[in-house]
This record gives sequence, structure tokens and C-alpha cells, in this order.
Amino acid sequence: MIATTFKRFGLAAAASMLLAACGINSVPAAEENAKAKWADVEAAFQERANLIPNLQEIVLSSAEQERATFESVTQARASATRPEVQIDGDDLSNPEAVQRYQQAQNQLGGALSRLLVSVERYPELRSQENFGRFMTQFEGSENRIRVAIRDYNEAVRQYNTTIRTFPDTIGANIIHGAEPLVPYEATTEGAEVAPSLDMRSGGDTSAAPAGSNDNDAATGSDAAAMN
Repeated sequence: MIATTFKRFGLAAAASMLLAACGINSVPAAEENAKAKWADVEAAFQERANLIPNLQEIVLSSAEQERATFESVTQARASATRPEVQIDGDDLSNPEAVQRYQQAQNQLGGALSRLLVSVERYPELRSQENFGRFMTQFEGSENRIRVAIRDYNEAVRQYNTTIRTFPDTIGANIIHGAEPLVPYEATTEGAEVAPSLDMRSGGDTSAAPAGSNDNDAATGSDAAAMN
């Protein structure tokens, strides 16, 4: 009786170890980590979107051309925050859904960059306290976007590696039916280059890399490099 009990316990322990070795735990853990990092990406982009209404007071003090440019920003913001553009963790293996989200954010980032380059031509605007405060907030927001995307792409790399590596691939394919997740990448030609705003040089602008990360994944126009 005792021998039989020990034998059953030994078989159960061996089965547990086998399941663990086959990715029964590591695969979902890696997936949940990637989903959590994606939530950080969405939060970072939402923070940037929340800053845009603060631009209105600044733009109202500028020329009519900049007001027209601001309209393109508000339109891009509306597009980027539409419910049908947003995606959740279950959509991260859908390249089309991720691409739609990236394109919307790239359009908003590009419109913001054009507006800020245009507004920065006016010394009287650069000297305003609210403009300086906005630029500080905007720079912090862009930095957080870069960090969030870098961390998400690293989590995706780890997950995609896990589901393709033996023995985790056994659990990934048989038990979980795992699909590769989509990293965040630039989706438009030239999106990896954004205008560089120098608030100390009297309005000169130049093209500069939008920043890099450990996975060499560009954040596109969404990650405008701030000097």
C-alpha cells in the first residue's frame, strides 16, 4: 500500500515536471508579460494624446497657418483614439490590427512634429511659460513612449523565442495553441526619422533619428527626438 502510494506520488511529480518542461507555465507567463508591456505602450500613447488639448492656447497665439496645422493634429488624435483602432492583448498576434494602431499613432506623431516645428519659429511663443511647460511634458511623454515600446518588443522577443524553443514549443503548440506576437515597428517609409526640435537655437530644425532601443525597433514619428 505504502509502496503504491509512493509510486503514484512519484508518477505525479514526474508528470508535473514534464509539463513544466514542456512550457505549461513558461509560455502563458511570457504571454502575460508581453500583454502587460503592451498596456504600458497604450498608456504612454494615451498620455501623449491627453497633452494635445494643452496646445490649443499656444496655437491660438500663432499665425493662421499654424492653426490649420493644429486642425490636422486634432483630426489625427481623433483617428488614433477611435475604439476600432485600439487593440487588447488578444489582438497582439494579429499583424493587421497592430499595423492599424501603429499607422494611427504614426500619423498623430507626424502631425505633432510638423506643428511643433512650425510653432517653434516664433520667439514670442517659445518665451511663453505655457509653451515651455508643454515642451517639457511632451519630451517626457515621448521618452516614456520609447521606453514602453522597447520593453514591449523585448517581451515579444522573449515570448516568440519561448514558443519556438524546445521543449517549450511542445506546450506552446499542443496545449496553448500559441501564435507569435507582433513587435511594434515603423510602418511607413522614413518614419524612423523625425524633426529634431532645439528650443535653444532660435528655431533651427534638422532631421535626427527618432531614437533606438535594444531591439532596433523604431518607434516611428511617435518618438520625436527632443534635444
